[in-house]
Amino acid sequence: MTPEFVVALAKTSMETTLLICAPMLGTGLAVGLLVSIFQTVTSIQEMTLTFVPKIVIVFLAVIYFFPWMLQYMVDFTTQIMTSIPHVIR
Repeated sequence: MTPEFVVALAKTSMETTLLICAPMLGTGLAVGLLVSIFQTVTSIQEMTLTFVPKIVIVFLAVIYFFPWMLQYMVDFTTQIMTSIPHVIR
């Protein structure tokens, strides 16, 4: 196992993690921004108003993007499993 392999594996792992988390984080950010704008315009300062829409939208994003996320994780895991014989040498 070379240092280059370890660095490449760490880089790929971080990229995979960021890509899998991006749909939920992006939708949560967008909904949070929209709710904040709504609160500013209407002068409503209810703290629980931000949580419920974010939870619902992030949950829907997980349901919608789950097949893609699962396939991406399976591909990544398969890639790691197939590279094990090359690491042992």
